[in-house]
Amino acid sequence: MKKLISIVTPCYNEEANVKALAEKVRKVMLSIKGYSYEHIFIDNCSRDRTVTILKGIAAQDKCVKIIVNARNFGHIRSPFYGLLQAQGEAVISLVADFQDPPEMIANFIKKWEEGYKIVIGVKNKSKENPFVFALRKFYYNLIKKFSEGVDQVKNFTGFGLYDKKVIGILRQMNDPYPYFRGLISEIGFERAEIHFVQPRRKAGKTKNNFYTLYDMAMTGFVNYSKLPLRLASFIGFGVAIMSLLFAIGYFVYKLIFWDRFNVGTAPLIIGLFFFASVQLFFVGIIGEYIGAIYTQVKNRPLVIEKERINFDASERKRGTGDADQTSGNKVIM
Repeated sequence: MKKLISIVTPCYNEEANVKALAEKVRKVMLSIKGYSYEHIFIDNCSRDRTVTILKGIAAQDKCVKIIVNARNFGHIRSPFYGLLQAQGEAVISLVADFQDPPEMIANFIKKWEEGYKIVIGVKNKSKENPFVFALRKFYYNLIKKFSEGVDQVKNFTGFGLYDKKVIGILRQMNDPYPYFRGLISEIGFERAEIHFVQPRRKAGKTKNNFYTLYDMAMTGFVNYSKLPLRLASFIGFGVAIMSLLFAIGYFVYKLIFWDRFNVGTAPLIIGLFFFASVQLFFVGIIGEYIGAIYTQVKNRPLVIEKERINFDASERKRGTGDADQTSGNKVIM
């Protein structure tokens, strides 16, 4: 019996890419003997023709399955939920814009058959904007250095193959806002790393912006490092010592040059704005941690589905903890 490989592609407004990607994945999987596959597209409530195009593909190819979200659930929750719906012996995460090369699927499967339960793609080089790539590398280095207890992987975006045992563990974690790259490192299985040069986006515009990149970065830090909180204590202590030394210096200088030395208002104003900005910065940091706790406490579903296409009746919806998180919503088989 052929082993089933699940390929999961999250998409949002990718009408220019989804058809070409489905065809490319089909060609790659047909070239690998001894395997069947399902290609799950989870659409995050696209506003263009992405869903229409996907439905046309799914009508002709039963290997293509579609989950359509009731609304846009964000760039973190929707892809993770899509992975949890996969039924395969191994699950491959693959973005829609071709920056994760589909040609690497064969290499992933080969390493998986060698016994690795986690096989990841690591982009040691990229053809994207050099400044953006340098900024990403800086972040990867930073979180790897300051992550506590978990060895983070540099230049890893989530592109990779995960054994069904890994997916089973992810289902049990019950994390409503997961930092997927960190979870993969946290699981701890021996992994294979395959280096590649990340190509440019094939078509369309990236959906990432400053907010989404910041959100991903802060999610990583809040989940895996207490450094920002500790910096508040260190900097607060350091600034307090510095202020005390300045105060003593001003006092001594005033005693020596009583008639000629006037402190003036400039140092007071500068000091006031400096301390206020430091306080606001760390109030924001504390707010990030409180926000993360609040998200965990609410424990809302990762995604609410609007419809499903080409899923069998036996393939029930799976969420964190294997709970049915989409009851009451229309499901099309």
